[in-house]
Amino acid sequence: MNTQVTVTAEFLSLLHPYDSLASEARSELAARLVPTEVTKGQQIYSAGDALDGIYLIASGEVEVREPNGSLVSILGPRNSFGERGLMRDGLAATSAQAVSDSLLYVLPSDVFQKLLHESADFARFFNRSRGSNVSVDTLYTLPVSELMTSDPMTCGTETELIAAARAMRDRSISCLVVMEGRRPVGILTTQDLTEKGLAEGLPGSTPVGEIMTSDPVALSHDALCADVLHEMLERNIGHVPITRDNELVGIVTQTDLTRHRVVSSGSLIREIASAGNQSALARTVAQIPDLLVQLVAAGTRHDITTRLITDIGDAATRRLLSLAEEKLGAPPVPYLWLACGSQGRREQTGVSDQDNCLILDDAARPEDMEYFHALAKFVSDGLDACGYYYCPGEMMATNPRWCQPLSVWRDYFAGWIRKPDPMAQMLASVMFDLRPIGGETSLHGELIAETLDRASGNSIFVAHMIANSVKHVPPLSLFRSFATIRSGEHKNSVDLKLNGVVPVVDLARIYAIQGKLQVVNTRGRLLAAAETDVLSPSGARDLLDAYDLIAMTRLRHQLGCIQAGGRPDNFMIPSTLSDLERSHLRDAFVVVKTMQSALAQGKAMIL
Repeated sequence: MNTQVTVTAEFLSLLHPYDSLASEARSELAARLVPTEVTKGQQIYSAGDALDGIYLIASGEVEVREPNGSLVSILGPRNSFGERGLMRDGLAATSAQAVSDSLLYVLPSDVFQKLLHESADFARFFNRSRGSNVSVDTLYTLPVSELMTSDPMTCGTETELIAAARAMRDRSISCLVVMEGRRPVGILTTQDLTEKGLAEGLPGSTPVGEIMTSDPVALSHDALCADVLHEMLERNIGHVPITRDNELVGIVTQTDLTRHRVVSSGSLIREIASAGNQSALARTVAQIPDLLVQLVAAGTRHDITTRLITDIGDAATRRLLSLAEEKLGAPPVPYLWLACGSQGRREQTGVSDQDNCLILDDAARPEDMEYFHALAKFVSDGLDACGYYYCPGEMMATNPRWCQPLSVWRDYFAGWIRKPDPMAQMLASVMFDLRPIGGETSLHGELIAETLDRASGNSIFVAHMIANSVKHVPPLSLFRSFATIRSGEHKNSVDLKLNGVVPVVDLARIYAIQGKLQVVNTRGRLLAAAETDVLSPSGARDLLDAYDLIAMTRLRHQLGCIQAGGRPDNFMIPSTLSDLERSHLRDAFVVVKTMQSALAQGKAMIL
């Protein structure tokens, strides 16, 4: 076997479904691949062209576009393209152009067709996504449980390299999950074996724990495929273990998600992860309205739409933190950047301000604060440049009050609960929606757990929080018709945020406090409240249906704003809806108002 075939066979061993082929079959296939070098900007094929075969990317990047010119995806190494046309009539269904100088391998169409007929794994892989009517967003919004490989092959940290290599060869897989009990503690890939083991001359008896990638990024079983892809693109990783209660239940690989097309939010995450400055970030984030249009027009659920949009804000924040550290140097003590408000709840839409804070390790000294004030300013200025405007109430890490050591934050929460005056209620409402974005996450876990425990046990605090929450009321008049804004810029409209979504957000937060629920997302809180009997099943169903309708109406309104050439906002004129739509929206507001009344009277549990 010549050197080129050996290299190509090794490349194929890293790609699914080629890694499922026997070693000899893979080597034979490698000999049939045609290496092709393309230069930046070179057209590889155009829609309607006869395809020579399927293209595999060894290095570089390729953009794939629909015949109308809209971007389908930007694909990197270990991705393939062209199969969509080959699976139909042999003619390209899209166009492909090199984004950078790239090395491609072309698998001839006759070989491709032969593999489809002879290999069950190969046929299953390509047939499950066949057809031009497959929705990218449908695949992208699937739960990982529907795509992951269940019961992945594992080993212990003391397993010898030679044994691990043989196991991977025999199973034709590219990685092992390294375990301690039922908990994944590392990932061992064929690349690790080659670059960290063989290349360094380590003996075959070396424990895999010495070369594995430790503490791998893992996601919960209820994550979306979008979550996996965003982690892969931002962190440049190819394997993500899936866990339930910290125990391994499966794994998703990069090829599972990106073999066909990367949806636009994934492309934005990729661009953000490599952005070199604030201007580059701002150009990428400016595409969020286009993403909103795409998702809402496709009928994507509101909670998935806002989650994908929030992921972009999270990635931009983390990139700004990295750029800040490059500029300022390593932080003097560990820190954690957190988001609150809509970003904290993963509910951002086409218009969002920034609400954030910093928790510092208690080892922080007074002289360290200059560093963190500079970091906060750099990140908040960058977010503002990206369109996440400064919080009018200065609920930002740039405010020294919200950039403090952990012990100070503990005192903050204890004080708000002990003395729930109006200001304390407002601050607690915002801060109960905290979610870690970047940094040392251990600075948050115990804080929120002990705060929820203390808050739920203080009936006076809970009563004050309930009283504060019902101040935001649905826009209903005495006779339950729409109560619109009477004057000013938004005359005759209803505020679908302040009087639509926010009342449900406030209700869900109260249920979370009462049930000590650490879930931050509004819909997640309502589901968890029903599961833990904080909220009755019927009450939860009604409130979820109402929330879904209100939130989706808000997003469709923002879609209309963008399509009309304006900026998205939250002010909708009811007369723009049909009679049926107005009736349903009014019913949804009635449900919310009823639930508010029940909570205020202590009856939420018996609805």
